[in-house]
Amino acid sequence: MFDTLSDRLDKVFTSLRGKGRLSEADIDATAREIRIALLEADVALPVVKAFIAAVKERAAGEEVSKALNPAQQVIKIVNEELVGILGGETRLLRLAKTPPTVIMLAGLQGAGKTTLAGKLAKWLKAQGHAPLLVAADLQRPNAVQQLQVVGGQAGVEVFAPEPGSGVGDPVAVARQSIEHAKRMQFDVVVVDTAGRLGIDAELMQQAADIRTAVQPDEVLFVVDAMIGQDAVTTAQAFQEGVGFTGVVLTKLDGDARGGAALSVRHLTGQPILFASTGEKLGDFDVFHPERMASRILGMGDVLTLIETAEKHFDSDQAEKAAAKLQSGEGFDLEDFLEQMQQIKKMGSLTSLLGMLPGMGQMKDAISQVKDEDLDRITAIIRSMTPQERREPKILDGSRRIRIAKGSGTSVPEVNNLVNRFGEAQKMMKQMAGMGGMPGMPGMGRKAKRAQQGAKKGKKGPGRAGGGPARQQALPPGLPQLPPNPLGLPAASQDPDPLGLYRKR
Repeated sequence: MFDTLSDRLDKVFTSLRGKGRLSEADIDATAREIRIALLEADVALPVVKAFIAAVKERAAGEEVSKALNPAQQVIKIVNEELVGILGGETRLLRLAKTPPTVIMLAGLQGAGKTTLAGKLAKWLKAQGHAPLLVAADLQRPNAVQQLQVVGGQAGVEVFAPEPGSGVGDPVAVARQSIEHAKRMQFDVVVVDTAGRLGIDAELMQQAADIRTAVQPDEVLFVVDAMIGQDAVTTAQAFQEGVGFTGVVLTKLDGDARGGAALSVRHLTGQPILFASTGEKLGDFDVFHPERMASRILGMGDVLTLIETAEKHFDSDQAEKAAAKLQSGEGFDLEDFLEQMQQIKKMGSLTSLLGMLPGMGQMKDAISQVKDEDLDRITAIIRSMTPQERREPKILDGSRRIRIAKGSGTSVPEVNNLVNRFGEAQKMMKQMAGMGGMPGMPGMGRKAKRAQQGAKKGKKGPGRAGGGPARQQALPPGLPQLPPNPLGLPAASQDPDPLGLYRKR
């Protein structure tokens, strides 16, 4: 979503990096380019003015003039101001002291409230809560049925005493749901309310009546991030008519310019609590201002990547794969298939690669990465027999033809996978013979001896600046990455030893 803004800001900062000192003219030119970038991203004008004023004031101060690297200092200032506009600190849901906690969803029709209700319920369930979805949207045709389907996918119960499609009293349904939740011991109630095609008196009154009836702990305004500054206008009108305590951004995976995310928090004064980044129920998470600012500036989002890996990776499988990789023996296509399945659970490859620092400058290459490539490789491996997966060397011509037909691919594609995997296996064995993989627990004997030699002050491999002894795991207290989740050698000279993403 923020690609246009990120590209523009990257050009601004690139022009600064070659300067050892910034003049007032440089600062003015930089501020002007940032202003244009924000306006092109559809950020509201009051927000742009406040942002530029803050950046110029700080950039003209001593923190830049006395900095050893003025360009980096300006980037730091822009990053901090972006974090401030996006909300500063992460704000979590406020839970009621006495259950159930009541969460009311509101917004315009088409913003994605019903789907988001299922995403929120699934997220709450994963946090250890027992959520109840309430079908209080009784105007839109089949809204009740849609919520029941979404609730079934999320594995949560839906309270729907009325058929909807114009039948029933939404205020009465919302009121009854609280008693039902207390009786059935649900600790969170998520009320899905009706939306409209525009702000009108009927929408406001109904939402206000439901709020009075259920006394929600949180009123979340669901905003479609793709509608730009209109999202801010809608949010302000709803805030005046009913009021809300937080914002949820949907469709952040779209191709809009992202102005809503940068505007709605500043102009409404209410924090962004959650962000929806895809169509699947799992594409939903807490909104972190500092991480979003980091993504906009092309710095990646390693913390979210780590959290995603920890959430979806099986630690036992990861350790077994790491042990096989380290020894250089036993890692076969079956293991590789398991690793690919783990990666697919984490989301699209494009989004995962986009979280890595520095990937903002490789957008063209990342755009060539397709999830279908993993599907084709999966089909090829699954068309093999268990013995063929363990021993790819037995794959003769007739076997490869059979595998190609069974997987719906071509023989050259099968050959490419097998050959690349053979090269990767050789690399693993060479690394294991050289003392194991640097930075991984249980290094090989040579690496241990080198490390011991470095401690005693002896000359040898351990003294080299880039040797295994210098490349240790992250220190305690910092988040640790899963051990080689891709199932590929970490120190490979070829960034793509299996040829997964090479153009055909």
